[in-house]
Amino acid sequence: MHTRRHLIVLSLATTMLAACNTAPLSSERPPIVFMHGNGDSAALWQTTLWRFESNGWPRERLFAVDQPFPLARDDDAVAQPGRSSTAESMAFLKAEVERVLKTTGASKVVLIGNSRGGNTIRNYVQNGGGDRVVSHVVLGGNPAHGIWAVKGFREGNEFSGLSPFMQRLNAPKNGAGDEVAPGVKWLTVRSDKNDKYAQPDGVWIGAKGMPTNIGFDGPALKGATNVTLPRVDHRETSFSPAAFEAGWRFLTGEAPRTLQPVAESTITLSGKVTGLGLDPLNPASGSFVNNLPLVGARLAVFAVDAATGARRGAAAWEQTIAQDGRWGPFNAQPATPYEFVLSAPGYATTHIYRSPFPRSSAVVQLRPERIAEADRDAKALVIFTRPRGYFDPQRDTMRFDGQAALPGVPPQGAGVSSSKLKLSTDAPRSIAAEFNGERVAGQSWPAAQGNVSVLELTY
Repeated sequence: MHTRRHLIVLSLATTMLAACNTAPLSSERPPIVFMHGNGDSAALWQTTLWRFESNGWPRERLFAVDQPFPLARDDDAVAQPGRSSTAESMAFLKAEVERVLKTTGASKVVLIGNSRGGNTIRNYVQNGGGDRVVSHVVLGGNPAHGIWAVKGFREGNEFSGLSPFMQRLNAPKNGAGDEVAPGVKWLTVRSDKNDKYAQPDGVWIGAKGMPTNIGFDGPALKGATNVTLPRVDHRETSFSPAAFEAGWRFLTGEAPRTLQPVAESTITLSGKVTGLGLDPLNPASGSFVNNLPLVGARLAVFAVDAATGARRGAAAWEQTIAQDGRWGPFNAQPATPYEFVLSAPGYATTHIYRSPFPRSSAVVQLRPERIAEADRDAKALVIFTRPRGYFDPQRDTMRFDGQAALPGVPPQGAGVSSSKLKLSTDAPRSIAAEFNGERVAGQSWPAAQGNVSVLELTY
């Protein structure tokens, strides 16, 4: 999706990076390891991977990883079931980098991280030996100085600027006071003032009116090349065309040939099916993201009508998920939208609708929903979600079932990435959602029979 907003942002990013004194990589492309953020998965890097591939970076040298239990602990020093510490995250990344080096035979890697993934990368480079095997780091929306720095307010949390972890990470590395580890080239990408986790007020952390003592420039680091992108939100600091261009220029010293994925004539899709909670097969163990395989889940994939979301024939792919959680490879048709239907004990039968895939992807991660108690009065439940960014009514053009005002999305700010409709009838019908030119159409299904519909944006 190429909008006028992206074009303006890109021109500014180009100007800023042109002034940077950054030695580009050699013509041989090193492997890149992509580290996702808090509660996220490898799937968020899908469009970024497409952009790298479309500009000639070999697909086999791009690695997006999935950390088990990707949510940070409430207190980094206190064990918490289903959560990961900074040390555990670092150990995970270290093992993944070593695997990539062994697989590719390369001597060094590039690390690209979003949000909490930036904390993990910095910790690994500074304290885990990463400085010996990492050449370049690109951090998008990394809460480099915390999301808050308030005495007495969750000081042990990884995202507190006063936490022991953050204090050690930001300690000066030399006489100039640089905050980044030497020997590695660093780029940070931040929003001018639209990142929900770099705000002077605590509105997005449930403490409206409380000064966070963190500025809009919180993600910038002394000693790094720091780029600011106007109006992008927290996730768009990594997953937008502007963020890709900034990273590409930093790594190569050149402008990318294209900012949009180049369509392929042959499209192969695969990924992982994951569940929720401490044990994906036990609903009593919680409903938090875990990135663990949902063994035994059933997946069916249907081609659907682009206008209505109605199925166009029988299932094009069916599979029972095995121990590794992988699904596919499925040979998709170009320019064809699909419905992914997931069913598993303890979960709603989840109908995920996606717009056409322009290219192959091995990170089409799928996860079924659970119907919350507060939603059990709905005759049908439809969720509109944007995994790679947030909804900003002051910035974006969007509609959900004909409504310009999305339910649950505040009129100001970019801090909510999903909207939910609770329908008063269980009669199946078409429902469409649009966001800045991307349109997804699906069908509603009776909630009483344990169904949920999800309209998932790609961009």
